[in-house]
Amino acid sequence: MDMSRFMEFGMGMSMARTMGRQMSRTMNNIQKQNTRNDGQAPQKPGIEYYAVIDGKQAGPFNENELAVLISNKKISNETYIWHTGLREWKTAENIPAILKITALMPPPPPKGV
Repeated sequence: MDMSRFMEFGMGMSMARTMGRQMSRTMNNIQKQNTRNDGQAPQKPGIEYYAVIDGKQAGPFNENELAVLISNKKISNETYIWHTGLREWKTAENIPAILKITALMPPPPPKGV
C-alpha cells in the first residue's frame, strides 16, 4: 500500500478527533448556558397550547404542563389541541410538537414491577 494513503488516513483521523473535541466543548457550553443555578433547565418562553379536556377548552399550557397532562392521561392522541399559528384545532397526533413530547416520555413500567 502506498505511504501517502496512510498519511491521508492519519490526517483524516486527526481531523475527526479535533472536530469531535470541538463539538463536545460547544455542547458543554450550551448545556451550561441552559442550566439554572438550581440545576433545573430554565423554562423557555414558548408556544402556549389550548386543549379540549372533558368537552371544555382548557389552557393555556406550556410544553411541561402538556407533558404532565399526557402523563396523567388527560390528553391523548385524539385530544384536540390549538396554538397560535394553527388555522384550526387539530388532534394531538397531528401536531409535531406534541409528538415530540410524547416521544420523550418513558413508557409505562412493566406489569408486576
